[in-house]
Amino acid sequence: MTTFQAFVLGTLQGLSEFLPISSSAHLFLTPWFFEWPAGGLAFDVALHTGTLLAVLWYFRNDWVALIQATFSMIKGRCIETNEQRRVLFLILATIPGAIGGVLLQSRAESTFRNPALVAVTLIVMGILLWLIDKLRNRERPLGDMRWTDAALIGLSQVVALVPGVSRSGSTITTGRLLRFDRAAAARFSFLMSMPITFAAIVYEAPKALQEGASITPLVVGVAAAAVSGWLAIAVLMKFLSRHSYGVFAAYRVALGLIVLAVLYARQ
Repeated sequence: MTTFQAFVLGTLQGLSEFLPISSSAHLFLTPWFFEWPAGGLAFDVALHTGTLLAVLWYFRNDWVALIQATFSMIKGRCIETNEQRRVLFLILATIPGAIGGVLLQSRAESTFRNPALVAVTLIVMGILLWLIDKLRNRERPLGDMRWTDAALIGLSQVVALVPGVSRSGSTITTGRLLRFDRAAAARFSFLMSMPITFAAIVYEAPKALQEGASITPLVVGVAAAAVSGWLAIAVLMKFLSRHSYGVFAAYRVALGLIVLAVLYARQ
């Protein structure tokens, strides 16, 4: 992999990880479109490290508050504040994704990586995102979350193992289905990404270190993913204060149709 390819894929990873347009679909489709070589496990771990840095930095104040809430909860042996409840909700929401990742990861990296399947999931999830976002007018704040809400949003992460579904897309769509406002659904989705991404990095890192990949593409990929990921979060959080998810739904449908057209042309 060249440095330019690493930069492009790192940028796509950062943008599409947090925008509800599917990072796995973009990382699979881009080499497929341009016939680039696969990045390998080490490069995949590097890109996820970049997006992890982005979410840690952007929500640094939230993480400080959540860490403090964790210690106070352990010390006081009680749950009283919204931050303490949010710690438990994040743990609860992470469990289904972690279990699904362990059980289905090999299938997600082989069987599910089919251009036609990715195109269909892009289109279907785009339509669902648009419909649910449009129809759910009642808006609940993040502080109104209950354990059942966290469990359902966490379960939606398992579906995102299929490229094209999108982790942020599925969790945000579920959040909107549960009537959380747009910013609250996005915020919880982004906070959820930290533990599941960190767990994936820890799980895959030993195997990734054995690949002996070139350092330069890895560094470029991490940097590009971190910067573009931070930018995607910042832009989306501000964008949602005035706009809907419609533009992202339209992009998903358009991309899915383009993939199907390319598949038809290559037959």
